[in-house]
Amino acid sequence: MAGGWTRDGAVQEQIDASVEDAVQTARRRLGAGDSLSHCEECEAPIPEARRRAVPGVRLCIACQAEQEKQHRAEGINRRASKDSQLR
Repeated sequence: MAGGWTRDGAVQEQIDASVEDAVQTARRRLGAGDSLSHCEECEAPIPEARRRAVPGVRLCIACQAEQEKQHRAEGINRRASKDSQLR
């Protein structure tokens, strides 16, 4: 049961949309194709074990960690004030 400004089911729809966005983002980040032997950012060699474990790997571990840290800061804020939803 929703209350206030929302209709029934709106909260669940918002949760479902957030989960779907996260799944799509994760799928886009999955590698595909041949792995590189050297990082495309810093040119460091990518170990054979990493290339076998992560198909389509393009970054070394350090560059991958930095990229993931930057992506964590991004996101969708689905919580907005009621005033902004009325505009």
